[in-house]
Amino acid sequence: MLCQHMGPNQGVIQTAMRSFLYLFVTIATLALPVAASAQSGPASASGGEPMEIVVLGDSLSAGYLLAPNEAFPAQLERELKQKGHNISVINAGVSGDTSSGGLARLDWSVPPTADAVIVELGANDALRGIDPAATRSNIDSIVARLTQRGVKVLVAGMLAPRNLGEDYAARFDPIFSDVASAHGALLYPFFLEGVAMKPELNLSDGMHPTGEGVSVIVKGMLPLVEELIGRSR
Repeated sequence: MLCQHMGPNQGVIQTAMRSFLYLFVTIATLALPVAASAQSGPASASGGEPMEIVVLGDSLSAGYLLAPNEAFPAQLERELKQKGHNISVINAGVSGDTSSGGLARLDWSVPPTADAVIVELGANDALRGIDPAATRSNIDSIVARLTQRGVKVLVAGMLAPRNLGEDYAARFDPIFSDVASAHGALLYPFFLEGVAMKPELNLSDGMHPTGEGVSVIVKGMLPLVEELIGRSR
């Protein structure tokens, strides 16, 4: 789950976790634009070669407390296949993982067979109050190394809890768009778009999406994932 291992600053971390649900009220007026749809058409349908997309993430994409077929990778694969894409989506999410953890396990989490990667990391960094400079460095290294391997990347963004202060948010929030822009990767500005602050789409902790919440995320990201497939072709 998010922020699974707590240290001496447990009280601060718990406060940040409790406030995570409410941060979106403060930033509602800052609504981030969803990245543009593909300029080129979607990848070829079922007649094309099989492809493999890896979702490198934390509990938000791994499917915390959900049945395996309700997790983000499984639902995304079903939607893509329904649209005629010959795709396998691999769940490489680890509950509690930070950007440093994702970087450390990158080589064995993303096999050589991967054609594309969706990077969904950073939520736990913010909840732990990790220096945004460290998070930026880790996310940048992940995307850079994947790009060097010839793997196409879609970066899923995250937002910082506002109880950590405006300065922290100002340093954290732009990380994902900046990294995506620097490496020519696709960007989905906020992974929880359409789900955050909606109790009916979240588990009782108010942070992790239900199966229905995941379906909302999948539908929101689908046009960009199809562009990702097109780039990988």
